[in-house]
Amino acid sequence: MTSGPAPGPASPFTDDGQLPSGDEKATAVRSMFDAIAPRYDMVNRIMTFRLDVGWRRKSVRSLALAPGSTILDLACGTGDLCRELSTSGYVAVGADLSFGMLAAARTDAPLLHADALRLPLPDGCVDGVTCGFALRNFVDLDRFLAEVARVVRPGGRIALLEVAEPPNPVLRWGHAFYFGKVVPRIGGLLSDRDAYRSLPKSVAYLPEAPALVQAVVDAGFPDAERRLLSGGIAQLLTGTRA
Repeated sequence: MTSGPAPGPASPFTDDGQLPSGDEKATAVRSMFDAIAPRYDMVNRIMTFRLDVGWRRKSVRSLALAPGSTILDLACGTGDLCRELSTSGYVAVGADLSFGMLAAARTDAPLLHADALRLPLPDGCVDGVTCGFALRNFVDLDRFLAEVARVVRPGGRIALLEVAEPPNPVLRWGHAFYFGKVVPRIGGLLSDRDAYRSLPKSVAYLPEAPALVQAVVDAGFPDAERRLLSGGIAQLLTGTRA
């Protein structure tokens, strides 16, 4: 961990500088996103050079469902994916654990203040699920995937967008430097330093690629696929509910 002043209230770090787990992680993640919500979209655009806009568009296209299908966007944040879903002719519904994010949302879609691991929704009630850059933030990824499978109807589709590490060694080195050194500085200048300092460390929560795909398969999406975007700095997981 880099040196510096003690983490502020929005820091996801424990007292010894480690990333938390269990209920402590849920509390820390909620607090962190509440704090960065006001400038979240702006920082995303700057630190990804607007690549995140194209990634979300590809995620929505990958659903390939009929117009008018109801899509639940989990960890919807300020509503980026909800807006893209609506533009593409879907009926979007967003859910997020962070009330701060929901308060800062810029979407006409209905929004739920809800835990993605315990959704207040009936079985098979939606045609699809999207989720952008949040897999590493859930307390239990398997429980999340099980809940996704529960609410998606048979034949429904999912599109889960997340960060990744490029397979090319040169790109991986450059990405690691940018992600580990530059992004926290950008976040610190424009938003909350401690929150964005945790971003590179949070990737450690993600399983290796084969295990991640297998987890999606095991949850009830037997045709799960993983696609790398922009040279491998992002990944898109898709699948059809059995």
